[in-house]
Amino acid sequence: MAQKRNYRRTENNIIVKLLWGLGGVFKSIGLFFVRLLSAGNRKLTVMIVPHSQSKVVNFQTNGFSLITGLVLILGIIGSFFYFNVKAADSAAEISRLMDENRQTLASLDELRSENSNLLQVAKKFQSSLNESLSLIGIAGASFTKESVQNSDLSLLFDMQELTKGSMREAADVRQLSSYLEGAVEPVEQLGKLMESQGAFFSDIPSIWPLKGGIGHISMMFGQNVHPLTGNWYIHKGMDFATWRSGDPIIATANGRVVNATYSDSFGYYVIIQHKYGYYTRYAHMSSFIVKKGQTVSQGEVIGYVGASGVATGAHLHYEVHIGSEVVDPARYINVKLTQ
Repeated sequence: MAQKRNYRRTENNIIVKLLWGLGGVFKSIGLFFVRLLSAGNRKLTVMIVPHSQSKVVNFQTNGFSLITGLVLILGIIGSFFYFNVKAADSAAEISRLMDENRQTLASLDELRSENSNLLQVAKKFQSSLNESLSLIGIAGASFTKESVQNSDLSLLFDMQELTKGSMREAADVRQLSSYLEGAVEPVEQLGKLMESQGAFFSDIPSIWPLKGGIGHISMMFGQNVHPLTGNWYIHKGMDFATWRSGDPIIATANGRVVNATYSDSFGYYVIIQHKYGYYTRYAHMSSFIVKKGQTVSQGEVIGYVGASGVATGAHLHYEVHIGSEVVDPARYINVKLTQ
């Protein structure tokens, strides 16, 4: 029991000490605020003494008013510097935007110039295309107000606004787009026609008979002086010379080899039968690499330039026949691009 009473006594002592300590803390805090209020309410006299003989200016205030005034003055000064910095940043941003605007305007002027050049080129293309299409009976494309209004870009711009000039460049671009859309169909028709004509030109003699377009024409078709006899005679083909032997000779059209042999006059020669009654002869070869009955394609090598048979030098004697008639090869060698 005695021990229990000691514990209670100790607990009471601790509680008393804690309450006394807390009381001291609150008392100190209270004294601090009392002294603070007392200091803040203390009367202060502020005197302004000029260097001249002017009257001395003085006024009375207290601590709280003085501190409040100082805080207000510092706030005004701080705000002044803050807004000055903001104003400087805004001025810099405005300057940057103005520079960007000038660059944008310069780019727009360049775009307008390029757009104008593009329209001029498109109109030249239109004229050339329409002339080419009219030769083969195909209607061409043109710049028309109706085609512009019916184009897909008409959904993006208002025609009334464009006619006022506020978006003239957009109107020009839409006009060009409409024309190009209209040109697609005739160009496709032209492509189909050229494709069909390409097959036709592959079946008739239509290219230079020496591979790569090398050599030159040393004797034309028709009346010429014979290089050996010196007499006038009818030359039934064209002679192509390269000043050397061994240059490749190619078939000028698709066909079938009907003769590949040697004769005293033509030397080594090849005759190819083509569609539509055409035949071609290649003579004075140094050698040939095809045989009778073989099918050859246009541009395929069939032999090499030589001087076999009756010849004064290395060359190719080339003939074109339609049925039993001999025709001038010059009518056909430039029909298609040289291979």
